[in-house]
Amino acid sequence: MATGTGITTARTRMPTDDGPDLRHHGDAEVRDDGGSLVDLAVNVRADTPPAWLREHIAGSLGGLAAYPDGRAARAAVAARHGLPVERVLLTAGAAEAFVLLARALKVRRPVVVHPQFTEPEAALRDAGHTVDRVLLREEDGFRLDPAAVPEDADLVVIGNPTNPTSVLHPADAIASLARPGRVLVVDEAFMDAVPGERESLAGRTDVPGLVVLRSLTKTWGLAGLRIGYVLAAPESVEELERAQPLWPVSTPALAAAEACVGPRAVAEAAHAAHRVAADRAHLLAGLARFAPAGLRVAGPAEGPFLLVRLPHASVVRRRLRDLGYAVRRGDTFPGLGEEWLRLAVRDRATVDGFLQALEQALHG
Repeated sequence: MATGTGITTARTRMPTDDGPDLRHHGDAEVRDDGGSLVDLAVNVRADTPPAWLREHIAGSLGGLAAYPDGRAARAAVAARHGLPVERVLLTAGAAEAFVLLARALKVRRPVVVHPQFTEPEAALRDAGHTVDRVLLREEDGFRLDPAAVPEDADLVVIGNPTNPTSVLHPADAIASLARPGRVLVVDEAFMDAVPGERESLAGRTDVPGLVVLRSLTKTWGLAGLRIGYVLAAPESVEELERAQPLWPVSTPALAAAEACVGPRAVAEAAHAAHRVAADRAHLLAGLARFAPAGLRVAGPAEGPFLLVRLPHASVVRRRLRDLGYAVRRGDTFPGLGEEWLRLAVRDRATVDGFLQALEQALHG
């Protein structure tokens, strides 16, 4: 559809059996025979969890005989965002929150803004919903145009910064999507990798229907532990909590949550965000030399990953595997195709090795 801002955005209603594989994620690239590859496919920060966090989690194991008690972790998350505890729900990773939203909310017309993490749409489909897609386009920089979202949508899901495009949408643009009777879900799983967490809506209580999701698995390397949380109005938290099983978050995960939102951890994450930004700039500079070969980077990128487009990307991805590097295919994201790849940002030495391998793969 043509919008008043000059941005053209496709809006499609998709049947449940059509389209890309929404259940494919980056970890598929490094399972089984990919375990020995240098991993640029998974967006978990390298060299994590740090030693102090591993020790803290290990210290919680003495309490495994007791049922988990999430009160301290919930209070810590609330304090980190300046919210009352009634606005916090702890979850087994942000992925559980998508399932809870899909099962608990009574919505008529859910809309997912793509390209983005595919689990929200998959969860909605599994719960029996028919999902509309708003597809943002490369030529528009994959930027959000609020006017492209249907007015009658009563659930809107968007990522910020968005996986896989690495676009950071303005907070005001996202907040403008709020409407009476609409739930506005903002996936901020990678927001703590953005210096200053600028454009975050976490902690906002003035946006009606706002639900912010946070993950602690990406920055802290806790994908195997499963810990995240929801920030929302108390009535929304209560509704989602009723859909959870008893004791949904384990004692070690609760210990991790409490530690990862404390002042020491927040400062460490802020430092890591600046380091990731510097490493991303190094990767961008290295990729620039492949522009004559047709490589383009979506941007400006603000997350700990890049989305790149290049001819014969599927062939290049296979060649990179043969050279010892795993990258994320892009064709499983709605709105993208086989010419797209997602690259996780790594340290400079790893990036330099990858760039050498990419040169071989492009000219192989």
